[in-house]
Amino acid sequence: MAETGLFRPFIVDLWLLVVYTLSVVPSSNFAPATATCNGGNVNFQVGDKVIYPNHGLGIVERVEEKTILGTTCGFFHLRIVSNDTTVLVPVANVDGVGLRKAITDEEVERLFELLGDGRIDNHQNWKGRFKDNSDKMRTGSIYDMADVLKSLTFLSKSKSLSFREKRMLDRAKALIISEVSEVMREKALEIEQQVDVALEKCFTTKARNVARATTVRTKVVKTPVKAVVMASAPAPRRAARAS
Repeated sequence: MAETGLFRPFIVDLWLLVVYTLSVVPSSNFAPATATCNGGNVNFQVGDKVIYPNHGLGIVERVEEKTILGTTCGFFHLRIVSNDTTVLVPVANVDGVGLRKAITDEEVERLFELLGDGRIDNHQNWKGRFKDNSDKMRTGSIYDMADVLKSLTFLSKSKSLSFREKRMLDRAKALIISEVSEVMREKALEIEQQVDVALEKCFTTKARNVARATTVRTKVVKTPVKAVVMASAPAPRRAARAS
């Protein structure tokens, strides 16, 4: 029997949940559509827009309990907006998987300030850079993803990215655009243009800061040389006294 688009990711996520249930405790029975449920340090309600790391924006459709391998626990049913698939997240392991609420309008402003601030972290070593960026992507924080987007976009202007880094760059940008688009209720294309403008501002600011720092260093290096020249110059002779 052919697998449907919904059935296949459900099986994959169900397998992942078997691992998660090791740290899960039993929860209440099936929760109605108006229920809220505490997940770690976050309180989610049915209908909430949440972010599932590396999957993007999802909507809490219901909360229910399931028994897997003899362990009964509560799960959030999330519908991932980008591909309309269903993901189950254990209530007690929300913090572990990095599930969080979507950002607010005020946080969108902070995000664009971060994208255009001219600060770019970039390792020269590929292995170290890839590890740091992978760790940031797994946190699910949109600000960490913004750091990844800035560093890899900046790097791509001077060299070709590896396949894995190019895929990570595309993923970071897509996740940021989809979340901001949903929060601001604007088209994804419009948000992408705003992101591109912020990135260009970031790179321009960085180039200006580098040029300013270079100028300052040059002045610092030249100043001692002048001092030495002046110190080594012979002192003028005093006029001879009249006898």
